[in-house]
Amino acid sequence: MWIMVAAISGALAVIAGAFGAHGLKDRLEPAQLESWTTATQYHLLHSVVLLALALFAAYSGRSIRLPAGLFTAGMLFFSGSIYILVLTKLRWFGPVTPIGGLLLILGWLSLVRLPGD
Repeated sequence: MWIMVAAISGALAVIAGAFGAHGLKDRLEPAQLESWTTATQYHLLHSVVLLALALFAAYSGRSIRLPAGLFTAGMLFFSGSIYILVLTKLRWFGPVTPIGGLLLILGWLSLVRLPGD
């Protein structure tokens, strides 16, 4: 399941990056475009991490439920909130971004000791 989640997430990150580079570059202020770029970079990077974790689990038989869940939620909250903030006037999404960042940090910290160590 996590390989599928990583694959879909990675594809969406590439789509978002291309959309920002081609569809939004003439419509956004430079700061907004920079925010979009940051969101896509974090999104793609953590999609690759999720894929690596999924492959690790497939070959080791070890559970990645906690870090994979944290990374997935972190990408959704961090990158997703930035995408929404750039595309809409829904400013109440602003506080969601740091929650996503915290989830990503917790995902990294959860790798310190995966189950079965």
